[in-house]
Amino acid sequence: MRVFYFTEQAYPDAWPLPDQSLRITLPNRHCDPQVAHDLYKRYHDEWMLADELGYHIMVNEHHSTPTCLSVSSNISLAILARITKQARLLTLGVPMANRADPLRVAEELSMIDVISGGRLEMGFVRGVPYEAAAAVNSPLRMMDRLWEAHDLVLKAMTTHDGPFPFEGEFFNYRNVNIWPRPLQQPHPPVWITGSSPRSMAATAERGYVAATFLTGYGTKTLFDAYREAWRKAHASEAPADRMAYLGLCAIGTTEAEARSRARHCLDTIASNSRIGPAFQNPPGYLPVADNVRIMKAGAVRPPTATKSGRAVKLSSASLDDLIDAGVVFCGTPQQVLEQIGDLRHVIGPFSNLLMMIQCAGLSHEDTVDSLHLFAEGVMPHLASLGGEVGNMAATQALRVKQA
Repeated sequence: MRVFYFTEQAYPDAWPLPDQSLRITLPNRHCDPQVAHDLYKRYHDEWMLADELGYHIMVNEHHSTPTCLSVSSNISLAILARITKQARLLTLGVPMANRADPLRVAEELSMIDVISGGRLEMGFVRGVPYEAAAAVNSPLRMMDRLWEAHDLVLKAMTTHDGPFPFEGEFFNYRNVNIWPRPLQQPHPPVWITGSSPRSMAATAERGYVAATFLTGYGTKTLFDAYREAWRKAHASEAPADRMAYLGLCAIGTTEAEARSRARHCLDTIASNSRIGPAFQNPPGYLPVADNVRIMKAGAVRPPTATKSGRAVKLSSASLDDLIDAGVVFCGTPQQVLEQIGDLRHVIGPFSNLLMMIQCAGLSHEDTVDSLHLFAEGVMPHLASLGGEVGNMAATQALRVKQA
C-alpha cells in the first residue's frame, strides 16, 4: 500500500473569526504575509521529512480561503520536484474546469515530471462549487470542460511529430507542441476524484486511478461501482492500485495524545461548512438528480455511514462518530492500523492511502512526531492487511494502449 502524506497548508490564525465564511468573502487583511512566509517554509520542511521517511506526497489547491495556502498545486509540485528525492508527487488536483489555459497546464506538468525524474502523478478535478465564483466561471457543464481539457493535455503530452491544431467546444489552439515532453511515457499516471457511482464508473472506463475523500464506509458503494465498470470496460478485475481513499489521521504515543491532536481534524471538517450560502451550490454545478437528493437529505453532502450502517453528518459529528465512520483514524499506531484494516476489509482492496496528518492548527512539533509514529508504527505493517498489491504492469500497458 502506498501512503501519500497530505496537508492543505492551512493559515489557521484566521479561522476563529466569528460569523465569517472562510471561502471567497473573507478579506485578505486578515492574512499577515510574514506569517504565511513562515508557514510555507514549515510545510516544505515537513514534506522533506515525509520524503525521507518513505511517504509519497499529495498536494492540492484552493482559492480565496485561509483553509489552504496552496493557490497552485503546480507551483508546490515544482518546488517538491527539486527538494525531494524519492516520493511520488501527486496533485489532487488541478481544477481543469476552472483553468482558462489547459495547454499551459500540460507544459507545467511535463516540466515537473522532467525535473522530478519521472515522479509525477497528475490528478484532474472539477473544482469545488464555491470556486466557480472565484474563477469567474460558469458552473454549467464543468465536467464537459474538464474532460475536454484532459483530452488536450494528454494529446499534447503524447504527440511528438510537430505542432497540431486543437479545436474543441471550450478550448482552441492553432499550434500545440509542448517543450519539454514528460519523462514518463506515454504520460504520467492520471487520477480523477469522485464522490458518486457515476463518476467512479467514468474513471474506471478510462483506466485511471479513482480517489475519494472522507467517504468512510460509504466508499464500498463507490469502489463497487468502479470495479463493475472496470470489468465491463477491460474484461478483468480492477487492480487495487487503481483506487485511493483519503482520511484524516490523528496519531499519538498514547490514545489520549492522539485524541488531543484530533481536535484539529474536527476543526478541518467543521471548516468545510463555513461557506456563504450563495456559494455552496451554484445553479448548474450539480445534475438535477443530485439536487433532488440534496433537497431530500437537507444537506449538500450526504451523511456518511459507519461500519454498522448508522448515518453520520460530518459537520456535526463527534470524534467517536468520525472514527466509527472511517473518516478519522485516531489512536496509537496499533489502533490506527486496526482502523485502516477494518475499513479495507469492508470496502475491499485498495492500495493508495491518502493521509491528512497535518490538519488545521496542528503544530510543527506534533506534525513531525505524527509523521514518525505513522511511518515507524503503521506503514511497515500495512502489507499484512493483504490484497493490496496492484497490477502495475497491467495498468502501465493500459496507459500505452490508450495513448
